[in-house]
Amino acid sequence: MHIFSALGHALWMSFTMLWQIFWGLSLGFLFSAVIEVMVSKSEMSKLLPNDSPRSLTFAALFGAASSSCSYAAVAMARSMIRKGADFTAAMAFQFAATNLVLELGVLMWVLIAWQFAAAEFIGGPIMIVLLVVLFRLFLRGSLRKRAIEQANKGVAGSMEGHAAMSMSEQQGSWKERLASRDGWKTVSHSYVMNWVMLWRDIAVGLLVAGAMAAWVPDSFWQKFFLVNHPTIAMIWGAFVGPLIAVASFTCSVGNVPLAAVLWKGGISFGGVASFIFGDLIILPILNIYRKYYGGRMTAFMAVTFYIAMVGAALIVEAIFQLAGWVPHERHSTVTNAIITFNYTTILNIIFGIVFVVLVVVFFRTGGVDMMKMMEQDEHDHHGNGGHRHGSAASTNRPHSHHAD
Repeated sequence: MHIFSALGHALWMSFTMLWQIFWGLSLGFLFSAVIEVMVSKSEMSKLLPNDSPRSLTFAALFGAASSSCSYAAVAMARSMIRKGADFTAAMAFQFAATNLVLELGVLMWVLIAWQFAAAEFIGGPIMIVLLVVLFRLFLRGSLRKRAIEQANKGVAGSMEGHAAMSMSEQQGSWKERLASRDGWKTVSHSYVMNWVMLWRDIAVGLLVAGAMAAWVPDSFWQKFFLVNHPTIAMIWGAFVGPLIAVASFTCSVGNVPLAAVLWKGGISFGGVASFIFGDLIILPILNIYRKYYGGRMTAFMAVTFYIAMVGAALIVEAIFQLAGWVPHERHSTVTNAIITFNYTTILNIIFGIVFVVLVVVFFRTGGVDMMKMMEQDEHDHHGNGGHRHGSAASTNRPHSHHAD
């Protein structure tokens, strides 16, 4: 009976977390879908010819306007490289697509505090700058060349279908797309695809966070994060944050509930930032890098990504400490959640209606066929050794996108 009680407590904690974050997820995915329609990515690769400040700025902006799914971001970065984009600029896009997206900031603000959302948006560009510096200092031309050659082989990784859809051509200006019926049909498709891509990460993140909140006492976290040694704790948190992300196997917005648990447990402010940053070096994604770019480049990326994540977290910690912005209270909405009729309930109702309406539009406007085409593209991509020959990605989409 004790086991069932413990399991029930963990599941209830997970459910209350979901209750707190649902409206934020729905709002974030809606904004992301609208931005996807507004920003045309078909010419993106041409705007990233090198690692100049101009190219890197475009890379960061395009990344911020993309989906927060880490797997999709990694697939899109490889697609850009195959279309001629600079390798470093593509990696900058990848970092921005997982750390500068709106839905991540919304959840950080809602579930923990506004300072954490600000830290993500300040720390993301810092991390990109550090990564570029590391690449310029240590990335040999021969290694880069071999990685690009491997990328051009087109070995299948994950989310290839979504990458093809996102990189496809869009018709008309962004105003015309948003004002058109087809534009909002595309919004519904992108909105539902965000849920489809991320529901596993969200579910795993909620279950892991619920279990840790229910079963792991704060005293354990306080010892692990060295809270009795504040200066050492700040440094330790930044170094250990990405490693916890690697161990958790979740990524993107799925990490936010666990970040709230870690913050309540005693991890440093910078440690929360580095934990969120760490979604691009989890083991499944490292395996995709190996397929895309080869083993040596994967090892180089893992090390440089980790150093950039830790460095950015330490800089963010220093900035926020000097500015007096680090929260003094270690509580979070998600770990102290109770379900009552309050503003969260009202927002959940509103964005629940948004969810239902967009899902209905998705089903009525060819969304299921689009998903089948993407799945077929994924299957063909794996089935022919990673090379597409007339797959679904190269046919006209049922939602106003046309392959380039």
